[in-house]
Amino acid sequence: MTDASSPPATAQVQEKAEETAQKAQGMLRDQIDDRSTKAGEQVSSTANDLRSVGDELRNQGKDTPAKLADNAAERTEKLGSYLMEADSDRILSDLEDFGRRQPWVVLAGGLALGLVGARFLKASSSGRYRSQSELREHTRVIPSTAQPPPAPPESSPVVEPTPPVTVGATP
Repeated sequence: MTDASSPPATAQVQEKAEETAQKAQGMLRDQIDDRSTKAGEQVSSTANDLRSVGDELRNQGKDTPAKLADNAAERTEKLGSYLMEADSDRILSDLEDFGRRQPWVVLAGGLALGLVGARFLKASSSGRYRSQSELREHTRVIPSTAQPPPAPPESSPVVEPTPPVTVGATP
């Protein structure tokens, strides 16, 4: 026996799931936009710092390192501009394209991130272990110096019940 309300209920659940997925994608896109803009601003600031380093090196008569600093500043500035101007769809599309062109680089990057994450977890777990050990050590119950309760006597006298006495009976 089938319930007549099940197809609309299934469609309703599917519609809610699609709606929730769209909201999640929108939130993810907003996060990527916000964070990429902030990262772009920081990268651009770093480019300005590299330019200052190049200028200082040039003032010291070190032209080759100054040119290297200027090149690094130029590339850093391009990256900062890209991050500030690109929207989340463009960034994700570019990342997908890069992953298709250079799958081994993406694989190596994922492996490196995994190793770094594992080291981080290992380091943080040993810190948690130490803090838990210290906590247990400080909260350990220390026996008091009070006298223990007296032990029961080794042999207690056994009291035998006395038989009832009956008057007028002969044994």
